[in-house]
Amino acid sequence: MRNYELMYIIRPDFDEEKVAEVIEKYNNLIANNGGEVVTADKWGKRRLAYEIKDFHEGIYVLVNFNGVPDTSREIDRVMKISDDVIRFMIINKDK
Repeated sequence: MRNYELMYIIRPDFDEEKVAEVIEKYNNLIANNGGEVVTADKWGKRRLAYEIKDFHEGIYVLVNFNGVPDTSREIDRVMKISDDVIRFMIINKDK
């Protein structure tokens, strides 16, 4: 298993309940695709460096997880088509 770091930014117009649902959704996605969530830290609402999809703020979430390459590919695929997330980045920490 490889170590990965996932940073994603959730839309700022969601309430706390919806944000918790989105975080749980992606944690379950990792677990259901052969991965294991090590830590999931919600950093809260922060100002973006530049406007993304008409938003000036976003709710940042940092997740460290272990998984196989298929795990990160599936997360990438789902986040690209999701309206919940405005930006994301997956990093392989082993390299």
